[in-house]
Amino acid sequence: MSTQRNWAGNVEYAARAYHRPSSIDELRELVAGSDRLRAVGSGHSFNRLGDTTGDLVTLAGLPGTPQLDERRRVVHVPAALRYGDLATWLHERGYALANLASLPHISVAGAVATGTHGSGETVGNLATAVAGLELVTAAGELRTVDRTDPDFAGMVVSLGALGIVTRLTLDVVPTFEIRQYVRLDLPREALDAALASAYSVSVFTDWRSTRGTQVWCKQLADQPAPPADWLGTTAADRPWHPVPGMPVVNCTEQLGVPGPWHERLPHFRLGFTPSNGDELQSEYHLPRAVAADALAALDQVAHLIAPVAQTSELRTIAADELWLSPQYGRDSLAVHFTWIADAAAVRPVLAEVERALAPFAPRPHWGKVFTMPTSTIAATYPRWADFADLVARLDPEGTFRTEELDHLLPR
Repeated sequence: MSTQRNWAGNVEYAARAYHRPSSIDELRELVAGSDRLRAVGSGHSFNRLGDTTGDLVTLAGLPGTPQLDERRRVVHVPAALRYGDLATWLHERGYALANLASLPHISVAGAVATGTHGSGETVGNLATAVAGLELVTAAGELRTVDRTDPDFAGMVVSLGALGIVTRLTLDVVPTFEIRQYVRLDLPREALDAALASAYSVSVFTDWRSTRGTQVWCKQLADQPAPPADWLGTTAADRPWHPVPGMPVVNCTEQLGVPGPWHERLPHFRLGFTPSNGDELQSEYHLPRAVAADALAALDQVAHLIAPVAQTSELRTIAADELWLSPQYGRDSLAVHFTWIADAAAVRPVLAEVERALAPFAPRPHWGKVFTMPTSTIAATYPRWADFADLVARLDPEGTFRTEELDHLLPR
């Protein structure tokens, strides 16, 4: 097959074959006949979690469109659909999702399986909207589960380890409008107030000082604009991009112009490539209550972070009960790093970042780059052993195993 890479280009997939089934029956037959198989979505993972030496399959060729159930306030969604396309479809029908990630380009199934998130002190990650899912198991059987299933909380953020998810059911809410304001030069002592100030908030920093370089406030359109002296910041008088030097046309509209939720909650527009992919990314999820102490610990290695970081983002996410969700059982602060595309330069800095955060029980984002040992990660997840048992029950022969998963869940 031709060479397949992830979005950033830092992972070349090792698969022996690449498949694009055109029906569920074709997919079931493919899964049942393979000893190793993984699904690939938008390819926006930065590690080898989605890689395999067996068969790589895309679901983009499967038929199907969203189906809205207004009575139950849910939408049934093909797994390969991008969030941006789903959001546009929902908005046209008067509905919305409670949250979106910074990129609308990612697939629904891939984002859910890795616990990907947006921002908001009272809003959960994207997986918390899942009310049900359909998947092809290792035996080629089609299984449907919902919140009444005792295994459900372990099957949503699944790292692709349980089967090939073909369809998801998501909770929806009435559509709404957002205004987006960018504020500059936030004092560290005002961080907590900033993060709690709007529906969704992102604070960017370059680690060259303790101040936030940009604050992106995404507030409900009927709320008053931030005052001129808001938290000691100044108002941006032009659009900004989180990464210095990148074209602002890629970003969603700012300066307080009201617009539909799906055109403001993401940082980037669906019609544009958010960046050139010349980057690596890492992210660590920490208990919200330790934010100040954790950031103070990172200040001690800021001189190492700054030279290899393009930007860094701080966001909050509400707690949930999904076993492998980075927000399981705790409101969280996410510390995100967009690094330069130089793994050799970034890796030793990652080790120092993880060492600094170690006292605060960090959980890495499943789809990004990290070096933490499995034992350390597992210790932060109370249901880790339950998930390992679930994998053993649903995939006893290891059809969906990868080298990365074998490290995380040794047999």
